[in-house]
Amino acid sequence: MNHLIAPSILASDFGNLKSEITMVNQSSADWFHLDVMDGIFVPNISFGIPVIKSIARYAQKPLDVHLMIINPENYIREFKIAGANILTVHYEACNHLHRTLQEIRSQNMKAGVAINPHTPVSCLKDIIHDIDLICIMSVNPGFGGQNFIERTYTKLQQLTKMKHAEKANFLIQIDGGVNNENSKKLIKLGANVLVAGSSVFKSKDPTHTIQLMKNQAI
Repeated sequence: MNHLIAPSILASDFGNLKSEITMVNQSSADWFHLDVMDGIFVPNISFGIPVIKSIARYAQKPLDVHLMIINPENYIREFKIAGANILTVHYEACNHLHRTLQEIRSQNMKAGVAINPHTPVSCLKDIIHDIDLICIMSVNPGFGGQNFIERTYTKLQQLTKMKHAEKANFLIQIDGGVNNENSKKLIKLGANVLVAGSSVFKSKDPTHTIQLMKNQAI
């Protein structure tokens, strides 16, 4: 499959959010990536359900909602109602991950699991066929604009190998520090979805930056 680009709204200009949404709608991006942070699981607070509802009113592409919160299972239906199409929870935040993924799917959303930089991909082996998307965090979650962690390449290779060995069908997403310098290598190693925040919204021409990333070939 061709790789997907999911601009991270966390890096956008919140004072001009509607125009930022319009830019993504008109670009070659595939999804909107929305980071929800509670200040507990990660050391930052971003936005929640009311903002996602507002984004959903104008977004013409799927909403990829990434929950960086404790007890995400308590809010699954609320995020579905808000407009989420893909809902990703953190492995580190779920005591009953299998049950949580089942509940996400029962609400007709794609079920994703994110893993922090210190978490090995092997922890997902027993649940790999119940996941639609695995997000490898390539920075420590909580803040945008961080430098890409080089160890991510090794983890991506490991996950791609496990995916093929298990004949699984999930998408591999990379989130954090993704730009036009590292995106080609990430795609070559098996990434299907690239989340790009600062590299898109802080660029002089975000639409062109998205197009360059979309055009990256193996």
